[in-house]
Amino acid sequence: MSDPKAPKIEFPCDYLIKVIGDSAPDFVEFVVSVVEYHAPGVSDNEVTVKDSSGGRFASVNLTIWATGEPQLKALFDDLKASGRVHMVL
Repeated sequence: MSDPKAPKIEFPCDYLIKVIGDSAPDFVEFVVSVVEYHAPGVSDNEVTVKDSSGGRFASVNLTIWATGEPQLKALFDDLKASGRVHMVL
């Protein structure tokens, strides 16, 4: 039996990120500021937000120009370390 392998991503490329955290008035701005640090040039047109049915959580979807695995790892680590983000996909 062969081991399933993650699909190989060819960098640089457009990369969709989904960030889930507690809903707050400044959550979207917070996420965009962290993402901008690692991947400058995020357009407001590329950011969508969806609140959970109960309004407790928010999901922020955005597309970045990814340059490689180190960039993505640093971005994901910074978002998770903030304490405001529950999940990054």
